[in-house]
Formats: sequence, C-alpha cells, structure tokens
Amino acid sequence: MNISDFRRPDFDIDPIFVSRWSPRSMSGDEISRDSLFSLFEAARWAPSSNNNQPWRFLYAQRNTDFWPIFFDLLTEQNKIWAKNAAVLVVVISKKTFDYNEKPARTHAYDTGAAWENLALQGSLKALVVHGMQGFDYDKAKSTLNIPDVFQVEAMIAIGKPGKKEELPESLRDREMPSPRKTLSEIVMEGKFTPEK
Repeated sequence: MNISDFRRPDFDIDPIFVSRWSPRSMSGDEISRDSLFSLFEAARWAPSSNNNQPWRFLYAQRNTDFWPIFFDLLTEQNKIWAKNAAVLVVVISKKTFDYNEKPARTHAYDTGAAWENLALQGSLKALVVHGMQGFDYDKAKSTLNIPDVFQVEAMIAIGKPGKKEELPESLRDREMPSPRKTLSEIVMEGKFTPEK
C-alpha cells in the first residue's frame, strides 16, 4: 500500500506522521516482550505538566490468563477484528498530581501525548497499533481494580499486520489510511471561528 495514494501533507513534515494509521487486520501472531516494551518506553518519554507522567498502561498478551479478561471488555464490533491482536492495552490517567494530590487538569491531554508516542513507535516497528473507545469503561475500572483517582481513557490493540481479505467484508472497505480535516478547519488565528 502506498500511503501517498491516500494522504498528502500540505506542508513539509516527517513522513512518520502521515504513515501512521490504524489498520484492523492483524495476523494473530505474538510479538516479543522487547517489541512490546519498546512501545511503552516511547510512551514513557512523553511531555507532561509538572512532569507528573499521569499515564498508566495495563496490558494482556494473547494466550495468557489476562487475555480473556481484557478481550471481554470490548464491544462485539471490536471483538470481530481485535481477536487477532497480540496485545490488548487499557490506558488510564491519574487525575491528580503526585506531589500534592490536587487536580491535574491536563491528565488526559498528557496521556494522549504518551499514547501518540506509543503509536508512532509501533508504526516505526511496522506493527498495527489501533486505539479505540469501543469497550466497557465501567467494567474495565471494576474488573481491573482501577482506583478512583485514575480515569479510564481508551484501549489499544497491538499486533503484527494481517491480510485485509481476512477481515469481515463490512470492514474491508475501511482498511485504508483515513484522510484528515484541512488546516483551515482546525487552525484559527485569534478568536474561535465557528465552522460554516
């Protein structure tokens, strides 16, 4: 697949940003602990307010006792394709600062930066990294024993690339890099300008 057939930046940027996308087709093969932890290592170096580093990653590798617990959190729609992931991850963020336990307003923002680092590292390693909100947030919180001071943010499926043809027909047409809004839609000088 040639990314330039789907995505072309308007300004000069590193190709890594355009090349990263979220396929669903995965092979079902396991990935090594070192490969997985290189993604977590990249996430570790994300910026955060007061260097609080509010992100936490709970994970389950396939063929382990934790896998069915994590897999059961997914919506039926996501189970269809995520069954071939090598790893499922639940991303959470601490809502308070470590040093004084006062509210940290940017905890989700900072955790998003860590997720992006993880996703880019996965792309560099030619892995599929697919973030999703299609899971039971309340069940994740209770089943995984997540304290109230943490907020459940998202789940991630990670794996080796698979064949698009092995996806259900309803998902095959979506198995391509998605476009992005134009800069004129997302960047405004000065005051907010409503969309037309």
